[in-house]
Amino acid sequence: MDLHDSEDRLQLFPEENTRMKKEVVQAEMANESRGAGDGKAQRDLQEEVDELVHLYGLEDDHELGDEFVDEHMPRTAVSEYPPYVMKRRDPAREQRDWRLSGETAEAEDLGFGGWGSAGQCQDLREAYRYTHGRASEEYECYVIPEEEDEEEAADVFCVTCKTPIRAFQKVFDEHKEHEVIPLSEALESAKDEIHKNMYKLEKQIIEMENFANHLEEVFITVEENFGKQEQNFESHYNEILETLAQKYEEKIQALGEKKKEKLEALYGQLVSCGENLDTCKELMETIEEMCHEEKVDFIKDAVAMADRLGKFLKAKTDVEISAQPEFEDQTLDFSDVEQLMGSINTIPAPSAPVINPQAPNSATGSSVRVCWSLYSDDTVESYQLSYRPVQDSSPGKDQTAFTVTVKETYCSVTNLVPNTQYEFWVTAHNRAGPSPSSEHAVYMTAPSPPIIKTKEIRSCEEAVLICWESGNLNPVDSYTVELTQAESPEASGVTESVVGIPTCESLVQLQPGQSYIIYVRALNTGGPSVRSEPAAVHTIGSYFRLNKDTCHPWLIISEDGLTVVRSERRIPARELSSSDTRFTRCVAVMGNLIPVRGHHYWEVEVDEHLDYTVGVAFEDVTKQEDLGANCLSWCMRHTFASSRHKYEFLHNRTTPDIRITVPPKKIGILLDYENSKLSFFNVDLSQHLYTFSCQLHEFVYPCFSLENPGCLKVHNGISVPKHVTFY
Repeated sequence: MDLHDSEDRLQLFPEENTRMKKEVVQAEMANESRGAGDGKAQRDLQEEVDELVHLYGLEDDHELGDEFVDEHMPRTAVSEYPPYVMKRRDPAREQRDWRLSGETAEAEDLGFGGWGSAGQCQDLREAYRYTHGRASEEYECYVIPEEEDEEEAADVFCVTCKTPIRAFQKVFDEHKEHEVIPLSEALESAKDEIHKNMYKLEKQIIEMENFANHLEEVFITVEENFGKQEQNFESHYNEILETLAQKYEEKIQALGEKKKEKLEALYGQLVSCGENLDTCKELMETIEEMCHEEKVDFIKDAVAMADRLGKFLKAKTDVEISAQPEFEDQTLDFSDVEQLMGSINTIPAPSAPVINPQAPNSATGSSVRVCWSLYSDDTVESYQLSYRPVQDSSPGKDQTAFTVTVKETYCSVTNLVPNTQYEFWVTAHNRAGPSPSSEHAVYMTAPSPPIIKTKEIRSCEEAVLICWESGNLNPVDSYTVELTQAESPEASGVTESVVGIPTCESLVQLQPGQSYIIYVRALNTGGPSVRSEPAAVHTIGSYFRLNKDTCHPWLIISEDGLTVVRSERRIPARELSSSDTRFTRCVAVMGNLIPVRGHHYWEVEVDEHLDYTVGVAFEDVTKQEDLGANCLSWCMRHTFASSRHKYEFLHNRTTPDIRITVPPKKIGILLDYENSKLSFFNVDLSQHLYTFSCQLHEFVYPCFSLENPGCLKVHNGISVPKHVTFY
């Protein structure tokens, strides 16, 4: 694009602009006709423009870069070239543009009457630029202006494209159908993702460091193992050489002795043979000499010679060789050498195995599964797993160790004690020998199943409080309560689990009007125990038993924990010691009501001729005072004397004036935590007797008192009757 084109430029000088443009066009035409060497018209135009510049005070307006592009120029045209684009001049195009500009100016001159300083300056600037820039330079430089308004920052995030965008792009752009979220939310999500990846990376770094440590241990073990093998080879080699040298010396010595023996025998035989030969030769020579003698001398000598020859011939001459020249076959016994050679193995002893930490849920109450690895290509024929119990949390003491030989890299060890720690270590074996022992690892068996205290279960319509015994000598990590709806078609499955319970009791929220089967498991690092024996729970009304720990010594609680009896026999009062938990003055007992707010209802079956007191009290109520004699208890007391019934509703020794005409045989008691009310009812007549307004800042518990021999029977685990209303 030629930024000097005047087609889109508004003509502000209708007269002078037209005249000037015509003069410029004429100058260009003249210049074109005369050629490159004729510049007279251009110089005239330059002088004229200089005069106009001086006239309007535009001498300082010479920085063309700031004026090449103005607000009237289309933005799209400017953006086609990068800033400071150098473009080749086209004289023909320039001449054509100026002609078109002049024609346009003439046409606009007919309808444009405006004349102002802004238009004049603009026109002069154009002429000045043409003469000082375009007419004298082979290249022209266009400066791309900066954007008038900075681009609006992104404020939302496109989840589909995974890129920040501006809000209006969601409505009008290609992101219309995409899912977008606030930029802050995307930033937090990205940070969370980065943190997760960093956590994974840290975890991987730890794993790699552990693996590198394992590799280093294996490297050292392999190096030590091969060093031992080299020493073993050298030792065997030296032993074999020593054995061979010894055998060589023994054989050489035996051969020398045998050689000497044979040579001595042959030499002696040779000497004897020589002596006999000399004797024979001498006899022959003597006989020959005798033959030449006279007869008389011959006869004399012959007799002596005959005796001599007789003796010589009678002597036995050994003509057999005592030592044969043949050599015996000297067989060499190399059996011990072969045995030594056979003891040199090409397979090295294995490196030390790496025993794995205990895996979750890898143990039962009497067994544990131990696994290990071998980080090398060693040949292993078997593994020997050793273990012993840990006593006093101090591994390595002098306990008896047990061993098991297996061929796999795992072993299930049985007949163990529940909830007990054992230390394990393993060695690898082949015909070259055993490996070094692995590190010792402590494994733990799963706990024994807990024992639910069924007689101490307390429940209401919203919850149940269950207690149990651990069943283990050593402490466990936690407990898990499993609940199954008894009437559900999926009664065999677990419908709810409460995990991570640190103590031997748990308050579990339940649904009203349901029956549940409850199990408890104990957990440690070895895994969970098997289920405990089941216990049945019903969320129908409130269920509790009488608390024997608060029972006065004159009272007896039945086996089911729902009936209290006062007998005729009494313990002398002087033998009763004061206690913070047990009643000593008031012959009373408290009930173990579940500590859950809401409402609780129970009924007490009474004898109308019996003096009794029923109601509620705080757990820390004074046990040396009567019920209702302080601000910590609210009670209904009945006394029978002279065939008259007296009923009192006591709190802090005060009672309202109330007359009850029909003695109740069964009293209903409603404890309403939500409204801080305690109400009494005659169950048989469905009659409301009285309601306390209580300040129940803590949990209260049912209490029962007998002033003379008799019994009270508690009925609970029942729904609130329809006649009982919340007063």
